[in-house]
Amino acid sequence: MSAPTIEPAPTVHRQRICILGATGSVGTSTLDVVARHPERFEIVALTAHHRVDELFLQCLQWRPRFAALPEAAQANSLRQRLRAHGVPTQVLAGAQALIDLASHPEVDTVMAAIVGAAGLAPCLAAARAGKRLLLANKEALVVGGALFMDAVRQGGATLVPIDSEHSAIFQCLPEDRSLWSGHIDHIVLTASGGPFRTRDPATLKHVTPDEACAHPNWVMGRKISVDSATMMNKALEVIEAHWLFDLAPEQIRVVIHPQSIIHSMVACRDNSVLAQLGTPDMRVPIAYGLSFPRRIESGASALDFTAPSSFSFEPPDLARYPGLALAWATLRAPVGSTAVLNAANEVAVAAFLAGTIRFDRIHSVNAHALEHVDVRAQQCDTLDALLDLDARVRREAARFVKGLAA
Repeated sequence: MSAPTIEPAPTVHRQRICILGATGSVGTSTLDVVARHPERFEIVALTAHHRVDELFLQCLQWRPRFAALPEAAQANSLRQRLRAHGVPTQVLAGAQALIDLASHPEVDTVMAAIVGAAGLAPCLAAARAGKRLLLANKEALVVGGALFMDAVRQGGATLVPIDSEHSAIFQCLPEDRSLWSGHIDHIVLTASGGPFRTRDPATLKHVTPDEACAHPNWVMGRKISVDSATMMNKALEVIEAHWLFDLAPEQIRVVIHPQSIIHSMVACRDNSVLAQLGTPDMRVPIAYGLSFPRRIESGASALDFTAPSSFSFEPPDLARYPGLALAWATLRAPVGSTAVLNAANEVAVAAFLAGTIRFDRIHSVNAHALEHVDVRAQQCDTLDALLDLDARVRREAARFVKGLAA
């Protein structure tokens, strides 16, 4: 009798990853998770907006095949520095580079962590190319909506939400999307309430950018931190949830949960409620997105249910957070209204961070744009049309900001 043949171990294909927005908080958290699983993942491409020094250090560590920056001068500087250290990374420049990398045949997974509407075009490219798309850029859905979801379906992409709230909903639902509509009565997106949850609304006009960016639970970039302070991030998440989970506006609710332990909930048709819990650490949804439908170690701390603690909930105060109601209003308004809200908010937050307008004027800019930009004047069913609308809104919002600052 011959000895049994020992089969060689199967070759494990490492997941090849492109991180759009590698130097931001989500991008660096993604690299932290990837570093824990070198046998599973390979970094193929890294992009950044303006943090050239940080991208340089990332390229030294990860030695990706590609890196990209918006400006040619930035790219040339990075290219020379990498060559001096013997790193053969190919450095690209411009918006088209992001599109090319998101759809590159050597990329399996795209982490879409670019903040704002600038992420829409590369997200569409990744979707149309059938990538595993880890969506941390909520604006792609807020601006793109139907166009983006059509690209996901037509390209056969695997779309996994990375925002902690949408990841929580996604984790509570069956893997088979066809079961979702019969499963859900409504969803509940939780919100921490930000740094001004108990502050007198009359004093918010005195808020400084540093105060607005001091989130009590999460470590985030400055733009999203301001959005959390105004709860515009939750308004955008309501719109994102509408498209991700194919829900009517009235099926999406928001509750303040200051502890940020319950990340969101699904209320089922039988009145049971499913919730996803965890420490407030973005590495949890990132690890789930990278390994879906499996789970891998994330590096986040475990919850200790033996430690004294309590969960509390309260309705959002619309006097303190007037922008939140705009989510449902724009979902019921003509197509393109959600894109108007997003563009105006980006202009308003940038103006606040620059010291041009007061914190309490952010909502005024958003409300003004929704009232004065007529979305019925054009179709919003192509990328070019959406970008044209985005530019129109930014011009109107900038004009209004200039008047407020005068």
